[in-house]
Amino acid sequence: MEDCYARYAMDVIGGKWKLLILWTIFENGVIRFNELQRKVDGISSLMLSKNLKELEEDSLVIRHQYNEIPPRVEYELSDLSQKLVGVLQYLDEWGYEVYKYKKTSIF
Repeated sequence: MEDCYARYAMDVIGGKWKLLILWTIFENGVIRFNELQRKVDGISSLMLSKNLKELEEDSLVIRHQYNEIPPRVEYELSDLSQKLVGVLQYLDEWGYEVYKYKKTSIF
């Protein structure tokens, strides 16, 4: 298939952190960088910054910078990524089912 949009979508949201970042912003609404880093367990400042920049370039995250002292930066989901929220909710439900299955299955 020449035009595989699912593959393109996976390229945009793929990787270890992007879906977790998007989910965390969805759960918290507008969120500051440091709070986001605390909530995405295990991510470094450098990796969070890199992923947020990529998500912003792909129009999935909106960055608001306030020229205050100290500087304040906040992130929120864009309209485009709001369309992804339903998929993320289904993925969350599916993950819960897999988790329950593995907890009750004998391997």
